[in-house]
Formats: sequence, C-alpha cells, structure tokens
Amino acid sequence: MSARKPEECDILIMEAIQRKDLEAAVALYEPNATFVLDSGEVVTGQAAIREALKAWIAFDDARFMTEIKAIQSADGNLAMSRGTWSATTKGPDGNPVTLTGKNVEVVRRQPDGTWLFVIDHPRGAD
Repeated sequence: MSARKPEECDILIMEAIQRKDLEAAVALYEPNATFVLDSGEVVTGQAAIREALKAWIAFDDARFMTEIKAIQSADGNLAMSRGTWSATTKGPDGNPVTLTGKNVEVVRRQPDGTWLFVIDHPRGAD
C-alpha cells in the first residue's frame, strides 16, 4: 500500500508493524532515507532502517494509537509531519507495556504522486 498524502506514511508504517510486515514498512522509506534510533544515533539507507525496524516488528501484539499533523512546502513536494503516538505491547513478563513518543518526520512526494519518508525520528519531538 502506498501513502497518497503525507500523514498516511505514519499510518501505513504502524499498520505494517502491527502485521509484522518488515518489507512493507521498509518500502515506505526512500533508498537513502535517515532514521533516528532511540539512542540518538542516525542510520541511513533502507538496509540500516530495516535493521532498526526489526525491534519494532518484534513487539508482541502491538496496538498503536496516533494523532498526526502535516505541513506541506509551498511547492507541495515536501512535508513535515508531527504526531503523538503510543504503542501497547506485551513486556517480557507477559504484562502489558505502553510506549509513547512524539514523532517528527520529513516525507517527499514521489514522481508517481505517493509519499515516502526522507527523515524519520520517532521521538524527535519528545
């Protein structure tokens, strides 16, 4: 599935993570996109992003809630999105654990009209 508007990138990645579909999640990133890890380290490229997303895919029975707002550039080809998210999953002891964050991303309109992540910082607005 492809994002038809900027904020759909966030929605689609959360859906891919819930389905444990790593390749669908990685497909939402440009080939040289950057992703900021919880440690603050920045990784670049789909191969590195694939490795980073494995931790998210490993969540057991993740349920996401999000609120997303996007602002497009004047030419309509770039957008910055910002949101608040929470994910409930099972902890190592089997009890529910809730993770939260405030994300910020940059997405770019592709030649076919779809949108892909250029920069993804899941906790960039915390």
